[in-house]
Amino acid sequence: MKALKKIKSLILLPLLILFFNCNDDSNSVSNTDSEMARFSIKLVDAPGNYDKVVVDVIDIRIKMNDDSDGEDGWMSVPTNAGQYDLLELTGGESAVLVDDYEVLAGELSQIRLVLGDNNYVVNGDEEFELKTPSAQQSGLKLKVNQELEAGYLYSFVLDFNVAESIVDAGNSGNIILKPVINTSLEAASGIIEGAISPSDFQTEVSVMVGEETIISYATPENGGVFMLYGVPEGTYDLTITPDAESNYAGQVISVDVVNGQITNVGTIELELLPGSITGTILNEGLAVEASVMVDGEEVTASTDESGVFLLENLPVGMYTVTLTPDEGSGLSPTEIMDVEVMANQTTDLGEITLE
Repeated sequence: MKALKKIKSLILLPLLILFFNCNDDSNSVSNTDSEMARFSIKLVDAPGNYDKVVVDVIDIRIKMNDDSDGEDGWMSVPTNAGQYDLLELTGGESAVLVDDYEVLAGELSQIRLVLGDNNYVVNGDEEFELKTPSAQQSGLKLKVNQELEAGYLYSFVLDFNVAESIVDAGNSGNIILKPVINTSLEAASGIIEGAISPSDFQTEVSVMVGEETIISYATPENGGVFMLYGVPEGTYDLTITPDAESNYAGQVISVDVVNGQITNVGTIELELLPGSITGTILNEGLAVEASVMVDGEEVTASTDESGVFLLENLPVGMYTVTLTPDEGSGLSPTEIMDVEVMANQTTDLGEITLE
């Protein structure tokens, strides 16, 4: 009997082990289904004054549930490694660095962008190596601190600001890459997109979010299209700043942003800066009123003590200038036709004698 009991015990032990192992496998499958979140990481850019800015992405690493500065806890995730020209990632274009990666739900505390050795800029016909010492050694750490809930897909955007990231080291002759990157979650923020017309020069488009300025550039290369990523829900002043040499005026537009949505403001038509008309009346002591018609409204200016008049803030176009002398002077009004007003310029009619 003792021998039989021993055999039964030996048989029962493997069965118990098999039962518990199966139970663990069942729980493991259940946990995978109910406790996993997914995320993607995209790279976009705000242009700078270069022909190319190429960065060599070799790895993306993440740290979960750990906001410390230590080197423990980092793990590499499947990365679409390669060289990316940042100036091609504007106007709505992006590069997917991490695509739909699955991870246990929890806090995504940090993202680390690791660059290789083949980083460079092209300016005209010249190519310059980009020195990236910190990025080559350990990568650029980006604080995220975003809770990833099970069952949801999150899309993070790394908005690379080239204009602020490239530093000329001066006498050393080196050009250094010190990445300035705005990290945002599309679901926890919105996007503002639109286009600028005309688009044959660069126009800066920006919004203020707290103390931070989010910037995009509409350029001839991207057809005047702009996209501002990572704008939290709210109402913002969208500031349009054309190139200073374009002779076009800036604008401010109110925009409502909704998290997880793209706000399309359409095509923003720029207006040329206004011009002025001036002239000098030579009739001594004569008060004269100069006037033009603008959209059905009369714009007037009186002569000063020197006989000079100045009609300001006139839209670009052709005008007829009417010079009306004081009623008691006995002189008749004079019209000067086909006076052209050009953007940001003053048209001088010179010295005029009324008869």
